[in-house]
Amino acid sequence: MAEDISFQDVDSDTSENSEEIEIIVNVGGVRQMLYSDHLSQYPNTRLAKLMNCLPGGYDTIFSLCDDYDPRKREFYFDRDPDAFKCIVEVYYFGEVHMKKGICPICFKNEMEFWNVDLTFLDDCCTAQLSEKKEELEEIARRVQLILDDLGADSSESSWKKCQKYIWKLMEKPESSYPARVIAILSFLFILVSSVVMCVGTIPELQVLDSEGKAVEHPVLDKIETACIGWFTLEYILRLSSSPNKLHFVLSFMNIIDIFAILPFYVSLILTHLGARLMELTNVQQAIQALRIMRIARIFKLARHSSGLQTLTYALKRSFKELGLLLMYLAVGIFVFSALGYTMEQNHPETLFKSIPQSFWWAIITMTTVGYGDIYPKTTLGKLNAAISFLCGVIAIALPIHPIINNFVRYYNKQRVLETAAKHELELMELNAGERKGGSPKGEPSYLSRKRKGDPRGSGRLKISYSDTFIHLLSDDKHHRNRLQSCK
Repeated sequence: MAEDISFQDVDSDTSENSEEIEIIVNVGGVRQMLYSDHLSQYPNTRLAKLMNCLPGGYDTIFSLCDDYDPRKREFYFDRDPDAFKCIVEVYYFGEVHMKKGICPICFKNEMEFWNVDLTFLDDCCTAQLSEKKEELEEIARRVQLILDDLGADSSESSWKKCQKYIWKLMEKPESSYPARVIAILSFLFILVSSVVMCVGTIPELQVLDSEGKAVEHPVLDKIETACIGWFTLEYILRLSSSPNKLHFVLSFMNIIDIFAILPFYVSLILTHLGARLMELTNVQQAIQALRIMRIARIFKLARHSSGLQTLTYALKRSFKELGLLLMYLAVGIFVFSALGYTMEQNHPETLFKSIPQSFWWAIITMTTVGYGDIYPKTTLGKLNAAISFLCGVIAIALPIHPIINNFVRYYNKQRVLETAAKHELELMELNAGERKGGSPKGEPSYLSRKRKGDPRGSGRLKISYSDTFIHLLSDDKHHRNRLQSCK
């Protein structure tokens, strides 16, 4: 009864002083006083609704907050106080800045709780949120792939099962011991093929054909044929077992595989059939041009090397820096070659015959190569060369740091994502409570079920709700996960 009287007093005070209402918000033990003129600017937010529902009774108030003290007119919320300090800025400045050290996903959830639209989040903070969302999607994708590999659908046909087994065997070395062996064999064949291609050009190891021309040794030719046979078999197996044939054919690494295999068969066709269609000299020139394309097979190493993949990604992310480098060098080459030609053209023994010819001197000077085939002979020309050398060193050094940063950032990110995916699986398994099957010590039970041929391994994990379950893996929204609750 006393509480009702107090609540009625609060209502009367509210009606008497409706122009300026003060409320105290206690978020996680941190108290803050807010005024109605600030809150009324954003009527759809939780705090503005809370201020307007004071005359509505306790039921309306407790639907918006965790607790309420009518005497102090203080509202209690069991939320993150650090995030609230950032979110409340929207009432004063019209925008929200996320404090450093707060998880972007947690901050997004806090903004949704306080009914503050994400459009108020500053652009720099929105970029962090988008990056974190991409990381969660990547973790969810990796977890889902692992769960799909562990699962076994009894309704699938024998060909589908065989197709999945071949795909894992050829594309996922970490899936089994035979897959790891095949990956190592493929790596060795690439190395052997590259070495044979280089060794075959040594004159001492070449033999003369019937026309007296030097050709590759027959032993090296047989090794080359064996390597091409392996590459062809590997490509056919991967193509036939691929779940998406069009994406597989258009993939960059698979295009590299085609360029590594195709020259051998085209050369073979031209050798046996080309002489009938064109002159022998033209056939030999075409074969030599195709044999040069064999260097493409060295890029196949990127399939088995995470370091090369990381370097490729770093270069792709550094197009802007590389563009600046080329622009600096292009401007410097044009300026210093023109100056070099102007300063050297009157010398009787000048090597600078024209500005375009001076481009070569400027390139080898600014890149600090210096072959010495063309060099200045006058004092002004030497001074110009010294300045161009220093400018070249500075221009090349400028973009190196961003490229290295992109390399390190991507490499560390891939390691974190891989560890996070494994961690999610482990915690999902612990919360699923499926250790009653007597699995070996240290081995998760979903692995022991897979080893025993039990198809339930994937299904139980997919429906197990835990504090680490990623919401992207399920349509159920009635659980809270670790990634949403991290501080």
